[in-house]
Amino acid sequence: MADTETTHDAVPLYARYVAVGDSQTEGLGDGDDTTGLRGWADRLAETLARHNPGLRYANLAVRGRTAEQIRARQLGPALALRPDLVTVVAGMNDLLRPRFDPDEVDVHLRAMFAAFTGQGALVATLTFPDVARISPLARPLSPRVAALNARVRRSAEQYGVVVAETAGHPVVTDPRLWSQDRLHASPLGHARIAAAVAHALRIPGSDDSWSGPLPTAYPAPRGWRAARTELRWAGTFLGPWLGRRLRGRSSGDGRTARRPELLPWTTEPGHGVGVDDRSQCRGRQRLPTP
Repeated sequence: MADTETTHDAVPLYARYVAVGDSQTEGLGDGDDTTGLRGWADRLAETLARHNPGLRYANLAVRGRTAEQIRARQLGPALALRPDLVTVVAGMNDLLRPRFDPDEVDVHLRAMFAAFTGQGALVATLTFPDVARISPLARPLSPRVAALNARVRRSAEQYGVVVAETAGHPVVTDPRLWSQDRLHASPLGHARIAAAVAHALRIPGSDDSWSGPLPTAYPAPRGWRAARTELRWAGTFLGPWLGRRLRGRSSGDGRTARRPELLPWTTEPGHGVGVDDRSQCRGRQRLPTP
């Protein structure tokens, strides 16, 4: 795209960054609906803005959206913004539903990859962690995650999409990187995702430190404490989630994108993908809105 340039030392310059996706890209788990969400896409925008002072950023993601809904509701508006950098993360809400077809999800991913790259944008995406390592009750979903990741990689290769390979690193399933609902990243988790995408995009100053373990070991509960933790999680988060699905409802019903227009991004001191793990690895954040 015309607005994307490369300096003499091969540092990419971006003018318009657009993020599409579901709750993870919207930023759930990093802030709240009262004080405002942040999320990995905002954190990535902060990092990009340090090297691209004129960067404008839009986030069209809405919680609860499936790959089909993201394509239907976000692709057109995103293309209209003429982005030179796009992040596309979709499929997790499909994976959690009773009837999951990875090939159907792939159809929608491929359509979005083709449309954005066809317009000249650089596109980035990521792979998903094995949810069974986050919650033992989710073990039946492991084959689904593997199937989805395989299609993300294959389609990304076909369309020249940059992939942040987060799936294979043990740290991504450290409980401290996840909110108490185990579906959304914590602030520390969002920081790690942003750092992974920045590294995949080869943003100056980024490296693979995001994939390393936290400085202290996680004191995992054992025995009856572990069982009590699982039961509490099921009652607090899994039950309400299943209830919404049975009623045909979604957490995104009635919601719209929180940043639908390309707006200038001003980097604030201390923000970005470089976060001190030690200050955030003592616990996990509870979501006010599951």
